[in-house]
Parts: sequence; C-alpha cells; structure tokens
Amino acid sequence: MIEKALTSADVEFVTTLHGDEPVSFHVLLQPRGDQADRLLRAIDDVALGELDEAARERDTPEGEEAKGFGERALEVSLVALHAAGSEARGRLVENHPLDALKELVAETDADEVIVLTDPHYVEEFFHRDWASRARHKVGVPVLKLFSHSKE
Repeated sequence: MIEKALTSADVEFVTTLHGDEPVSFHVLLQPRGDQADRLLRAIDDVALGELDEAARERDTPEGEEAKGFGERALEVSLVALHAAGSEARGRLVENHPLDALKELVAETDADEVIVLTDPHYVEEFFHRDWASRARHKVGVPVLKLFSHSKE
C-alpha cells in the first residue's frame, strides 16, 4: 500500500527485501481523498522542519482532483517495479483502503503487506496510521517502511 509514486530508492528497497526469492507485488494506492486531514499533514510537515510544505498543504489536490495524480503515480510505480524485474499489478483505492487491503490479501493469498508512506507522526503516535490499523485487520505480517525521498 502506497500513497504516492515509488521513488527509484523505494523500488530498489522493496525489490531486494527478500534477496533472490521471487516476489510479486499487488500495489494499492489511495489518492488523497476527503478523509485526508490537512491539519495532521501540516503538523507532520512542521515536525519534519518543512514549514514551506506546511503552508502549501491547502494547495494539495484532494478528492476527485487527486484521482488523476493517483493514476499517474500508480502507473509510474508499476513501470518502475517492472523495470526492476518484478511482477506487479495495481489499482487505485478510493474508499476504505484497509477493507480493500484485506480483500486483496485474501484473494491473492499474500504472505505479507508492505505499507510504504511518508512519516505521519500524529497518526503513528495514536496508532491510527495504515500499518498499525492493517496489523489488526489483514491476518499477515505488516511491514511499515518510510519512503526514501519526497520526490
């Protein structure tokens, strides 16, 4: 599960996690929707010392406006995974990402879930981030990784 396009460093990291063992990826990406809380994102930006980012949160596309960005981010991510030699499929998730994740795990008989995001300090502190909530829902190990850059 991702929230933005994978960077080259992210792709290298996830494709080498299991050494030479063959893996395939089923990528879920949720564009920022109405549930995205600008205040929490701004607090995260401030905590990271990125004051300019915090001031620009209101300009970040959300909802329907974010869907096009999400489609492009998903396509970029899948192309990068394929270029790294991995089998990869993906789709956008517009509602209830954890329900979609649980269904995908069951349908693909997944061995593990990787949640790759930027730090979200407020949600993490209260265990409301995707990885923390997924651990109670999907029935397989959940690995939380932080994206390697703000690209």
